[in-house]
Amino acid sequence: MKWEDNRRSSNMEDRRNESGGMNFGSNQKGSMMMLVPIVKMLIGTKIGRIVLVVGVIAYFMGYNPLSLLSLGETSNTTTKQVVNTVKDDKSAQFVSAVLAQTEDIWAEVFKKYGSEYSEPKLVLFRNSVKSACGFASSATGPFYCPADKKVYLDLSFFDELAKRHDAPGDFAQAYVIAHEVGHHIQNIVGTIPKVHKAKQNASKKQANALQVKVELQADCYAGIWAHYSKKNFNSLEDGDIDEALRAASAIGDDTLQKQAQGYVVPDAFTHGSSADRMKWFNRGYTIATLDACNTFK
Repeated sequence: MKWEDNRRSSNMEDRRNESGGMNFGSNQKGSMMMLVPIVKMLIGTKIGRIVLVVGVIAYFMGYNPLSLLSLGETSNTTTKQVVNTVKDDKSAQFVSAVLAQTEDIWAEVFKKYGSEYSEPKLVLFRNSVKSACGFASSATGPFYCPADKKVYLDLSFFDELAKRHDAPGDFAQAYVIAHEVGHHIQNIVGTIPKVHKAKQNASKKQANALQVKVELQADCYAGIWAHYSKKNFNSLEDGDIDEALRAASAIGDDTLQKQAQGYVVPDAFTHGSSADRMKWFNRGYTIATLDACNTFK
């Protein structure tokens, strides 16, 4: 992917040198670990039910509520990343250039629909971070928080994408960023609030199915970005689309379930199968309209 000569975004927040939300000092770690059994003991009481309500809210905002009960243990096992500063800073420049592209592209797309695009912020962090959706560790992976309209990214995920998921390449990385920006688009046009409301009265199976539609639409929006990245910026090089499709396939629910447990449970899908993720990315790339990305039909 050609990106070095592109402009950089001004919507970046660099928190890589800040202490993450779960990197507590020794006294704080001890205090948090003491709270864990107390919270667990309260389940079933009135206070416990309040904790559960908070957990449900956190879930629908895209945050893992289980961390409320495992925060102490998680912080105890957090390991500090060994950072190659030169590589890390180049990756940060890359992220900024890709984010700038998404800004220009979505401003153009929204203008065609008679609307104005509201740009998200992108937060770079290491190890762990505090967002308006709660605390998250690097293990969470890149995520979008609807509450503060920010994308969160630990650059170490790019290494995991290449090594663990066998999906290397800068365009694969750009696809991940574009996917998260896709969630921002869903948020500002009202899709995420509508799905949030629908999930409140849905079974777990139905809620999972709705979440799959959300994720596949974000993949389709990433495809639209790729279309205009090629058309407007001449960014794509040979093999770039294959990189994105490989990444989409590698993080499909069926692929990840097979790796983790040896079998597939479709009712537990939350992001879609590998085939569906590739299909919707490619649909966005080839048709390149918002209407083409309506996964809720």
